[in-house]
Amino acid sequence: MTDADDRKGHRHRLRERFAADGGAAMPDYELLELLLFQMLPRRDTKPIAKRLIDRFGSLAAVLAADAENIAKIRDSGPAVASYLKAIHQAGRRMAREGLRTRKELGSWDMVLDYCRAELGHLTRESFHVLFLDQKNGLLTAKEQSRGTVDQTSVYPREVVKRALELDAKALVMVHNHPSSDPTPSHADIEITRAVDAAAEALGIALHDHEIVTRNAYRSLRSDGLI
Repeated sequence: MTDADDRKGHRHRLRERFAADGGAAMPDYELLELLLFQMLPRRDTKPIAKRLIDRFGSLAAVLAADAENIAKIRDSGPAVASYLKAIHQAGRRMAREGLRTRKELGSWDMVLDYCRAELGHLTRESFHVLFLDQKNGLLTAKEQSRGTVDQTSVYPREVVKRALELDAKALVMVHNHPSSDPTPSHADIEITRAVDAAAEALGIALHDHEIVTRNAYRSLRSDGLI
């Protein structure tokens, strides 16, 4: 059997396993192999997939990594990096669309899906606001500011100004902690209370402030901090 035949058989077996349960039981590196099949039709994608997972830690982290860092991995390169970033962007848009098409946010599941897809694997802090209408339908979700590894600057007046422009009746604030510790800092609590006070004065409700990491999240509302 030639290397090409062996590779063809391996790919066929992986595709069959994926078809059996939609990939639910497959480890991250095998799902990444499948993704790379289309980009590298004549290459053994298993070593590349394993190197990417070893470097970034998980499939989600690989997709969320900077294109420049993906391209640095041996046998990867700019074309693979662009391909994986396109897949990541598609996932982000799916999460955003899922929020946008809901009539109301009766459950936080889709909010958390959006937060994790957008922010969970970022290496720098990013602060987003979800602007909601009177029925808790999503008007828009926007990045309000981006910061350094461990902090970002948020101005309550800018958040409230945008809410008024959109005629939003409620807000959900979200930001990430690249440190993987979702514990709110003193600054997180202070800015939350400042936005809450500014919004309340104008009849706008702050439903929550979520802090997300790669594997966890915290709700300041649930923690009694709002």
